[in-house]
Amino acid sequence: MKPTTERAGGQRFAGFVSAFAVQRRVVRDLHGLPESLARVGSLELKFAVTKKEIRKAQRLRYRVFFDQGSAQPDRTTQLRRRDVCPFDVTCDHLIVVDHAAKSTYGRIKPKVVGTYRLLRQNARKSDGGFYSAQEFDVAPLLARHAGKHFLELGRSCVLPEYRARRTLELLWRGIWMYVSHHNIDVMIGCASFDTVNPAEIAAPLSLLHHKASVPEDWMVRALDDRRVDMAMLADDAISPRRALAALPTLIKGYLRLGAMIGDGAVIDHQFGTTDVLIVLPVANIDDRYIDHFGGGHPPVNEIAA
Repeated sequence: MKPTTERAGGQRFAGFVSAFAVQRRVVRDLHGLPESLARVGSLELKFAVTKKEIRKAQRLRYRVFFDQGSAQPDRTTQLRRRDVCPFDVTCDHLIVVDHAAKSTYGRIKPKVVGTYRLLRQNARKSDGGFYSAQEFDVAPLLARHAGKHFLELGRSCVLPEYRARRTLELLWRGIWMYVSHHNIDVMIGCASFDTVNPAEIAAPLSLLHHKASVPEDWMVRALDDRRVDMAMLADDAISPRRALAALPTLIKGYLRLGAMIGDGAVIDHQFGTTDVLIVLPVANIDDRYIDHFGGGHPPVNEIAA
């Protein structure tokens, strides 16, 4: 029996709604992790699993890196006002959403206020398929530790007004849940100084070289054609207190967790930064941090100090 016109129309409408729902449906497979991970007050930690949510994370990155930072957008990036990177499609994106945020008209309008990009190693590629391989020769490191699972952290940013304990706590909690779920052994990633003139940061770069360099087993070097020597000052010519104070908060946080620094820095002219490579074996993380992470309450006031 043929459907009536009314019924056929209803079926077509239902099909349209279904197709629209599919278009908005999850575009990232979380492999058993929940989409929403934690909630502190009005702040929710979750994964960006739809195209719309990923675009919101990209808009936040544009605002922090380009509007507020030193990054220089090309014409396309400037027009769409999103920091779009080819690696985004293979990454998982942690986001912090403030559900109490208000629009310019005073209405409640949830917004993404923090994000972190997580990229698991692609075993089919010698460089792991990592973004950092554009600046650092990571392939030998991965080959030496072929049995370990690597995770790249990147594109971390938080709106200035949200750079407080709660937001940072949520992001670190999410990273640890991800690391635990995927049995990650080592975290790597680029961390940046906000300058393209290494001479301005000679003391902190030298401090990292003398006090936090990776041992030979974990050695990873900046690409030869991009490498900037970090040992600009002799060890005894550095004021440790001043050099430590000049380190970006993110780098200090990684160091407190047990991170080491690769050999050589790289200037990223597009983002207006000088980058170093962080290498953080999970086995290096102190038990007190593991206990806090595992319990869902990392001591962020110490990590981010």
